[in-house]
Amino acid sequence: MSRTIAFCGAAVAAAVCLALWPGVLAADEPSDPNAVVAAPDAPKLPAPEDAKRLSPRYDVWLDVKHRAVVVDGEVCLRRGMLEMFACTRNTKEHESVVSANTKAFLVHTGLLALGAEPGHVAQWVPEFKPASGTEIDIKVLWLDDQGKQHSARAQDWVRNVKTGRAMDQPWVFAGSRFWTDEETGRQYYQAEGGDFICVSNFSTAMLDIPVESSQSNEELEFEAFTEHIPPVRTPVRLVLTPRLEKKPASSGEPDETPAEVQTPPDK
Repeated sequence: MSRTIAFCGAAVAAAVCLALWPGVLAADEPSDPNAVVAAPDAPKLPAPEDAKRLSPRYDVWLDVKHRAVVVDGEVCLRRGMLEMFACTRNTKEHESVVSANTKAFLVHTGLLALGAEPGHVAQWVPEFKPASGTEIDIKVLWLDDQGKQHSARAQDWVRNVKTGRAMDQPWVFAGSRFWTDEETGRQYYQAEGGDFICVSNFSTAMLDIPVESSQSNEELEFEAFTEHIPPVRTPVRLVLTPRLEKKPASSGEPDETPAEVQTPPDK
């Protein structure tokens, strides 16, 4: 019963949050909704169980049971310098490892419903101030061409060019910001331009790293960790879990790995 109440409460919270974003879903839609096609050899992941879909058009779910927002997408880059770990579909695939089939505001909404708190984006005036907000763990799940399940920390797909090792910074819920069209009065969530899960600091980032990281092409600090990333166009699942205050062990609440892939049984 308590889980049902918790799920309904979060679903209501998500609905309320969505109501506060007038017109955003209709704004900045791709001209071709089928522009991203799954790799022919790697199977897509089945929909996460017990999760509330946040949009009929996009692959994004609210998983209250495991306290996570789940987003599907695909690998779009395995080699090259990065400004993003993940962008929203049809935006910045040339500098992101993952193209996510979602709108940024939907993930923002889901994180709010789970209790995550946005802080602020990186600031440079009068002096640099890093992005802040609830820390968000990101796990990547995928199936290989044999249907075998794999998982990794998102950081393991990003290499620090100076150390040669996987990125060790966390991501924080910076929350992006709105821009208002003075002529129409309409508001736009600026992360929809592609600044979804960043490794370079952007004043429009939804998730960013809480340290200074240049977006200048000559000073980029991160690159794709090619050896750790499956083939381009492999379907992947991102599981975003806010680091919230943990409940006491005696609470009886489950402590499970969120949104694991359920591999279909052999027929």
